[in-house]
Amino acid sequence: MMVDRTSNGARRDETILIVEDDRSLREGLAMNFQLRGYRVLTAADGDEGMRAAFDERPSLIILDISLPGPSGLEILSELRARAERVPVLILSARDTTDNKIEGLETGADDYLSKPFELPELLARAEVMLRRQRALVQQQPRLLVGDIEIDQSTRRVTRAGEPVVLSAKEFDLLQLLARSPGKPFTRESILDQVWGWDFSGTTRTVNNFILSLRHKLEADPASPRHILTVRQVGYKIEP
Repeated sequence: MMVDRTSNGARRDETILIVEDDRSLREGLAMNFQLRGYRVLTAADGDEGMRAAFDERPSLIILDISLPGPSGLEILSELRARAERVPVLILSARDTTDNKIEGLETGADDYLSKPFELPELLARAEVMLRRQRALVQQQPRLLVGDIEIDQSTRRVTRAGEPVVLSAKEFDLLQLLARSPGKPFTRESILDQVWGWDFSGTTRTVNNFILSLRHKLEADPASPRHILTVRQVGYKIEP
């Protein structure tokens, strides 16, 4: 695998996940993206890939179709079923039109057949990342009363003052704030924030909601924004 040493001003807060069972290909791609300034995570099988896709919240996923464990298409299908909008570039030795259509219809943003030229893969990945940055920049901030959520920097303020949240607290707040007024069940929150293989209980969600209320509500005992929906779960009201 050749190494592309070109720098293009990549943002170091962006993470690329490479799910590929071919070790030399996986490590070669990782090296190239690291040289371009990205944080890179790798997975050698479908189980590792599924876990990293939901736990690490990457900016881009490069996903092989044929993997030990869950296939690339199964991972992709699960991502889209949970409304995860991370861009996905599929790599596959299957280069028929039907295979490409299946991948794109499952929710892939692009499809590249093996063998491929490294410069083409890097160029396609950069296009997908630029498109994703533009989407975030169109609506980088969410407002809930005097709470401001900056999705691009993952920073939260209340009445102009910074609020320190853990990664999961931010993910939970962001999930609710993206759909104001929509009730989420505790099971749905666990699924979308903690991931498909989380072994905890819905009590985890209750505890994190309490923590968010203490950090963000003027009166945590009588919250105005982070509300309980009886016999359902939780929602946010602006």
